[in-house]
Amino acid sequence: MQVVAGSLQIDTAGRVLNAVPERRKPRLEARFVRQEHELRSAQRLRAEVFGAEYGVRFDDPEGLDRDRFDPFCDHINVYDTANALLVATTRLMTGEKARLAGSFYSEHEFDMTALARLPGRVLEIGRTCVHPDYRSGAAIAVLWSALSDYLVSQDFSYLLGCASISLRDGGLNFAAIMPELRERHLVEPALRVVPRRGLLMEADPATGPASLPPLLKAYLRMGCRIGGEACWDPDFQCADVFVLLDVAAMSARYAQRFLKAG
Repeated sequence: MQVVAGSLQIDTAGRVLNAVPERRKPRLEARFVRQEHELRSAQRLRAEVFGAEYGVRFDDPEGLDRDRFDPFCDHINVYDTANALLVATTRLMTGEKARLAGSFYSEHEFDMTALARLPGRVLEIGRTCVHPDYRSGAAIAVLWSALSDYLVSQDFSYLLGCASISLRDGGLNFAAIMPELRERHLVEPALRVVPRRGLLMEADPATGPASLPPLLKAYLRMGCRIGGEACWDPDFQCADVFVLLDVAAMSARYAQRFLKAG
């Protein structure tokens, strides 16, 4: 499950701040999580952001968003070091770690049999979220830069994951988005995944143009393709679309911006 949403203030220790202090000019820095308190901060940010977006409550004694996959993942946090705030996070699971975990997280939503023979190393991205005050693009750019360096330095061939579309409007925006995704962004038939809980809705012309969620838009700009029809996530009341990136075919604009020379 991946989204950019929410309304909260969290410090680097994972504490929700009641009062918003006067802000200094942001200075953003991405770091891999190395200590337990850094992971807990990420899990708290995820819980607050996803809770605000979807109204979901996490069945955790401390109210954190954590699951059995977290210990198998690398986590990247983005901090505003000028204001001592955690502002974005994502987690990454290699194919090797997925085998130890029993599966990729995405396999709970999609039958990924078609991807079993993808050549090279595969990396799954998930649980991406951004603090609501940092959604102008700078935080996700810093996160993507760290991700791109990781993809290249660790010699990954493919990136996969899910991007979410809210259904809180009754699915109107989702129905408006899907025709464009089918027409312009689908992977070839041989690589398509199958949703375990299919979700089909007819677009209503009266709803107007589709509004792509920021994270999905960022994936498409990066060069990701859509793996097929969407899956219904009943816990978050959203539609998840599968995204797949051939790292070698990453869009030139993103490659020039993010990828460092080998």
